[in-house]
Amino acid sequence: MNPLSAYGKAPDPASDRFIRQVLTNSNNATILQRLPQLKLQDAWLVAGCLFQTVWNLRTGLPPMANIRDYDLFYFDPTDLSAEAEQEVQNRARVLFGDLGIVVETKNQARVHLWYEDWFGHRYTSLRSSKDGIDRFLVTCTCVGITPSPSGVGAELYAPNGLDELEAGILRPNPKCNYKDLYDDKVESYRSRWPWLRTA
Repeated sequence: MNPLSAYGKAPDPASDRFIRQVLTNSNNATILQRLPQLKLQDAWLVAGCLFQTVWNLRTGLPPMANIRDYDLFYFDPTDLSAEAEQEVQNRARVLFGDLGIVVETKNQARVHLWYEDWFGHRYTSLRSSKDGIDRFLVTCTCVGITPSPSGVGAELYAPNGLDELEAGILRPNPKCNYKDLYDDKVESYRSRWPWLRTA
């Protein structure tokens, strides 16, 4: 059995290559290995720590260069309180504290409760962590990995494929089309990986 596979799909070379690349970042590999210890529902390692590792490798940089934090999504509709989310954050801080990195945990079931206050735009409620991944501001960055049920390797969720991510093509996501936030993301990404281009 191939331990590297796209989520819900047969294994394919692009997905296998992507997972191998993101796991060259030892922080990603360690987080993925320890993630089940948090006992979270619908838990995924997502976004920047994944695609930015791939961009680093393409640029000839170390896998962990320029990565500011590591994001974990989970989905718990049974407790939407900020206190419950903070308790998960506290457990993650202990679990990953030896890595010397910032790991952020976010309950996707409660994003709609704070998004407008924080970012200035309305945000409808989500139904799963994958629903949250679907709404990243830049289309090619909609990626997440989760531990394989077999306990070996990872499974990938990449609803928009991997071609534009690998090519460094940035375009706004129609599912979360907020130009000011998108422009800020593009500026931040291109300041670290100047070869990226907008479509």
